[in-house]
Amino acid sequence: MINWGFILIIGGGIFFCFLRMIKGPTPSDRAVALDTLSTVVTAFLVLLGYIFKRHIYLDVSLVYAVLAFVGSVAIARFIEKGL
Repeated sequence: MINWGFILIIGGGIFFCFLRMIKGPTPSDRAVALDTLSTVVTAFLVLLGYIFKRHIYLDVSLVYAVLAFVGSVAIARFIEKGL
């Protein structure tokens, strides 16, 4: 029962981050929303690993977090310096 509450809260966070990524007034707002979205999705993967008692979700979430960090740094450098 509590797990469904967590899933709904994290799902709402994913929805609002995605909404901000679509409607963000500036590219930097969109980049921050994308970074926040990747963090929330990482938390969702950890929660799925806990619910299903599968350790592979934790490994996937760690790899996803590292790739999201590298992507965020690349987007930030692109926004700062342009092409």
